[in-house]
Amino acid sequence: MNRGKIFSVSSVNQYIKNMFSREYALSVVFVRGEISNCKYHSSGHIYFSIKDENSQLVCVMFRGDRSGLDFKMENGQEVIVGGSISVYERDGKYQLYAKKIVLAGDGLLSERYEQLKKKLQDAGYFDKDCKLPIPVYARRVGIVTAKTGAAIQDIIHIAARRNPYVQLVLYPAKVQGEGAAQTIAKGIRCLADESVDVIIVGRGGGSMEDLWAFNEEIVAEAIFHCPIPVISAVGHETDFTIADFVADLRAPTPSAAAELAVFDVRQIIETLSDYKDRLARSMLQRTEGWRERLFYSEKQLKGLNPANQLREKRQRLIDLEEKLILYAERSLSDTRQQLALLAGRLDGVSPLKRLSSGYAYVADGDHRLVDSVNKIQEGDKLFLTFADGIVESTADCVKKRES
Repeated sequence: MNRGKIFSVSSVNQYIKNMFSREYALSVVFVRGEISNCKYHSSGHIYFSIKDENSQLVCVMFRGDRSGLDFKMENGQEVIVGGSISVYERDGKYQLYAKKIVLAGDGLLSERYEQLKKKLQDAGYFDKDCKLPIPVYARRVGIVTAKTGAAIQDIIHIAARRNPYVQLVLYPAKVQGEGAAQTIAKGIRCLADESVDVIIVGRGGGSMEDLWAFNEEIVAEAIFHCPIPVISAVGHETDFTIADFVADLRAPTPSAAAELAVFDVRQIIETLSDYKDRLARSMLQRTEGWRERLFYSEKQLKGLNPANQLREKRQRLIDLEEKLILYAERSLSDTRQQLALLAGRLDGVSPLKRLSSGYAYVADGDHRLVDSVNKIQEGDKLFLTFADGIVESTADCVKKRES
């Protein structure tokens, strides 16, 4: 038997390791399996295996790669491990050198979710400036959801209670599983052509995988480019999807979306009734004010009426006439009193009264008053006037009285 070249164990293991290194398919690989034999070493490294029903693969995550691990690894967990496969020369075993580990299902979806969220955020899909205002008084509300299920029933119930006059337009879409994102995007585009005032896009609660259709980029594109305001209502209050960030308004539940989209007609009626009462009170106040002004103007107009003015002037003339008569009577009475007083005083100095007392009025021949003997010569003719007659006489003797 001819012997070939003999290799050392180290040479063989190194050769195999180089073969692994040159294999591009093994340099970046993602493997899904169940954790077993998990051990956190004191050095900070994590040693574990992942297995399925047929095989097992040894894995290690070095301490320097643990920064991206956001959960505590435990046996039995379903995970997806990303890294590279190489040979550990000392033991001659190949193993998976883990760089990233996520929980299977939600873990992988969460990673895709964060990647798409960052991409759309950087593209401006979440900017507030791009949000359309939700109309206050919508008459036609479009709905993109499954035609059966709690979501559509809740929306119909809330809308009927708040405003039975609002028209609901349903686009029955597939909201879970393969092709769901495409039908949701199509429903948004179709309703945008139906002249609706606002669109509700959503479904009831579920797992992240159940809600994943609303995390697809095609749905985000349809919402962002929709010319009609869109309200997202996906899952429960704690659930957030990409559609929630892109939509013009997020509602925590489909019921809340219906309340945001459909205005409460009862409040409108109450508001109109209040406006009616306020208008009636205002009109009554204004009417009373104008009535008072009219009454005042009427009084002013009556005061400016020529007939009223003539009547008023006549009344004033009558009053003045009465005052004049009263004044004349008072003046005449005063004059009479003064005249009586003067008459009494005049009576006291009256010649007739003196004559009736035995005195006489002496006049010369020319009927001039003779008030002194110096004016009489003997033989002068004198006239002596008494109260009851006149005596003609001649001065026979004139005697002057000594001082």
